[in-house]
Amino acid sequence: MQPIILQGRPAFSDFRLTALQDALNTAAPELDIASIDAVEVYFIESDNPLDDQTTERSFALLAANHHFQRAGGFFVTPRKGTISPWSSKATDIFHNCALEDIARVERGIHFQLVAEDGVILSHEDLGLAVLALHDRMTEAVYDDISDFFNHFEPAPLRTVPLMAEGPEAFARANIDWGLAMSPPEIDYLVNAYQKMERDPTDAELVMFSQVNSEHCRHKIFNADWIVDGEKSELSLFSMIRNTHKLNPEGTLSAYSDNCGVIPGSPADWWEVDQKGASKTYRKTPSQLDILCKVETHNHPTAISPFPGAATGVGGEIRDEGATGIGGRPKAGISAFMVSNLEVPGYTQPWEKPIAEHPKRMASPLDIMLEGPIGGAAFGNEFGRPQLCGMFRTLQLEHNGQHRGYHKPIMVAGGMGNMKREHVDKKPIPPTALILQLGGPAMKIGLGGGAASSIGAGSQSEALDFDSVNAATPKWNAAANK
Repeated sequence: MQPIILQGRPAFSDFRLTALQDALNTAAPELDIASIDAVEVYFIESDNPLDDQTTERSFALLAANHHFQRAGGFFVTPRKGTISPWSSKATDIFHNCALEDIARVERGIHFQLVAEDGVILSHEDLGLAVLALHDRMTEAVYDDISDFFNHFEPAPLRTVPLMAEGPEAFARANIDWGLAMSPPEIDYLVNAYQKMERDPTDAELVMFSQVNSEHCRHKIFNADWIVDGEKSELSLFSMIRNTHKLNPEGTLSAYSDNCGVIPGSPADWWEVDQKGASKTYRKTPSQLDILCKVETHNHPTAISPFPGAATGVGGEIRDEGATGIGGRPKAGISAFMVSNLEVPGYTQPWEKPIAEHPKRMASPLDIMLEGPIGGAAFGNEFGRPQLCGMFRTLQLEHNGQHRGYHKPIMVAGGMGNMKREHVDKKPIPPTALILQLGGPAMKIGLGGGAASSIGAGSQSEALDFDSVNAATPKWNAAANK
């Protein structure tokens, strides 16, 4: 069924529209864009036409003005087949307002770009300039949204024709699917599947590439460290661990779980009484220890700052909850290190155009305008505030080499509490079944761990934009509970 479309307020301020117009005319001066009209639009999925009361409530909840009637132009919406974080929250609100006949609500923007000759431009007319109007990580541009709420059957498993074509087929899949496997890993899997006498599936290989990625295994940090031809006794990771090895006092868990744990103090733990039938809340005297964790989320933040930083914060929150047999996230920190901002009209004396910025990465200014808000938004919506932060820029030329943070550093960290008896994980016996908790596993996000194993720019640009999940605090909070 086609979506019901409501039209809302202007999508941007006059200042933002002027900036967009300037950016588009700079990218495609031949178009000579005279004006941009952009309005918010809301898509409603319902099996039946809406009655008057439901329509009235929908208009009120969405602050919509009237049914959509514009001609020409194009839509920028979340990718078809995905569910945006906004949609998850808005649909819950509709259902809480007794609008159960509405299956889902989504939002987008409708653009009308008018040239000096009065022609309304299509997104095809814009060419690559259209990239200024949407986030390729999570959004797409459409003329036709009649199939916006179509429910597609899950795609069938793909297999690598290993048995018929040999290891070369495996090597092709490694590149085409962005798995980032090393030659020894490929050899290991080829031998394993040849012994089983069957072809590997894409689901198996994607999961293998995730759990064996640099992000998860730290293979580079654990590799031999050779300086001036002499092999160090310690790997980089061993050097980091050495401080704890020499001075283990004051830690309960280090370098062995999702977070570190240090001793806390006796306190009351507010929890549901699982023994009684009433399931009421109570205070339980406990030894409460302290979780602490810091990690980076650089690659996704470089490609798409808001969702990249948001999922960086969300992943760190998840790690606090998944330490031992369960912890409680309490407070967070995020930090950003980027190259020179080059704020238009406010260029600083030290900001020199010494190194071109990669086209596929967001600019330092965009990262600092969007990234901190993405991280803070996820923390707030989950219920764990970002209390601290840090920000710096660095870009210089030293000994004939350019140094800077064109690929930014985005740091996500936090602390929380857990009971002493929950610090250590329980053993998992062989053949045990493992469940993954969370929201829908779409293609966005299934390349995240593997993408961290590849040098920026060494895989296809399309795979870069598939490397991070949509930031949905609702699912994170539900899994944490």
